[in-house]
Formats: sequence, structure tokens, C-alpha cells
Amino acid sequence: MTDLDVTTLRAAYDTQLRPELPDPVPAGVTVEQDGPLYRVLGLGRGGFLTYRDLGGLTGAALDELIARQVELFRRRGEQVEWKLTGHDEPADLADRLRVAGFVPEEQESVVIGPVAPLAAALPVLPEGVRLREVTARADLDRIVAMEEEVWQADRSHLGAVLEREMATDPQSITIVVAEADETVVSAGWVRYPPGTGFATLWGGSTLPRWRRRGIYRALVVHRARLAAQRDRTLLQVDASDDSRPILERLGLVAVTTTTPYVYTP
Repeated sequence: MTDLDVTTLRAAYDTQLRPELPDPVPAGVTVEQDGPLYRVLGLGRGGFLTYRDLGGLTGAALDELIARQVELFRRRGEQVEWKLTGHDEPADLADRLRVAGFVPEEQESVVIGPVAPLAAALPVLPEGVRLREVTARADLDRIVAMEEEVWQADRSHLGAVLEREMATDPQSITIVVAEADETVVSAGWVRYPPGTGFATLWGGSTLPRWRRRGIYRALVVHRARLAAQRDRTLLQVDASDDSRPILERLGLVAVTTTTPYVYTP
């Protein structure tokens, strides 16, 4: 990829995928606007703050915007995530978030690549593993159990979030599990943001004993084929350090970073 390619892909990400808002909005979820910033309430375990850009806000005006979010979520008694990308302006935004009480979590890479080459391939799985598209709550609960085993953390909210998203618009998301006998060994989902050329990939956690067997790669290929069926031309992933090398070998390229900054009352 040339620098121009990266610049073009980053611009497509900014204009088509940001702000990162649910569309359509599920029941029980509220989207509020505060200047250039959008607050998403009722989705998952806390709030979510997103924007395309901050409209040139700097200094005291930016601190006031941040402080309003802190005060709102302090009163609600909820944590909130501010999704910061590596090319957000102003350059001191991360420092201002820290001063306001936001704590950075693990940084990921935003990687983007073309759908067509991946969609032309077939998923290759290890013996005894199959891919299956799921919609039932029982299967979502099995995904939650797998995620909790992988991360040793509470993921109980995930099943309800995915179920509500499917109920709101079944065409907006496809959830895929990789199974060995009755065990979910990995899972991922693909979203199709309306009005864009993108499909976005999520999940991909894999039980430790099933890693390095091509399961994650097969899940990516399968979801790329689903994206092609819906005439999407680009894939986007917020990639961990573990998954980024796999995705780069599949033709995706890093265009920026993303870091959750979380305020907890």
C-alpha cells in the first residue's frame, strides 16, 4: 500500500464510519448530541462517546465539553468510553482526557482492506471444526461463555446487546460461530453499516487451545464472502496486536489506531 492508499482509506473511514452510531437505533438505546460529540446511552454496560471530528475545539472549550460528559455520567453512576483515534485533533486530546479522569485501555489498530480478494477464497478449517451462522439466544449465551473463558472477565452484557441488535434489524448483522462438536471455539460477527461501502468485523476471540489453526482466518474469509453478497467493497476491523498480523497477511492495512478512554465514576 502507498501512503496515498492509506490516506484514502483513512478518509473513507472518517467520512463513512464515523461517528460510530447504531443505525437503526435499538429499543432502549438513546443517542444525544452535544456539539460535535454524540452520546450513546443504553447500549452495553455504560455510555459511548463518538464523533467524526471535534469541529476544531481546543483549550477551555474542549475541556468544558469533556467535563460535561464526566458530570453527566457521574450523575448517572455509569462508566463511559470515549473512542479516541490516533489522528484525532487536537494533538493534546489524550492528555486532556487523562486530566479529566479518563483512563486509556489497550490500543488497537484500525485496519482496512478490499473485500473482493478474500471473498474469492474459501474458508479453510481444521478437521472437526465447522462454521455456523446463529440467531438463537442460546447460541449467543454460548458465545458469551467462550468470551468469558478467553478474557477471564464479565461479558454477560454481550448476549443481550447482540440479541437486541438482531431484533432491531436482522439484516444489519450476521453472527458466526466456529464449533468443535458442541463447543464454541471462536466467534465473530459482521455488521453492514447502511449507506456505506463497508462491512465491519467484530469478535474473533478464540479459545487458547484452538489458536494457530487457521480458525480466525476462516472466520474473516467467511464474513468477507457475506460482505460481498451485500455489495460491500471494504472491510474494517479494530484489530488487536494478535489479530493485526493475520489481517495484514490477508491484505488489510493499518490506517490509524483506536484507544478506548474510559471514565468510571
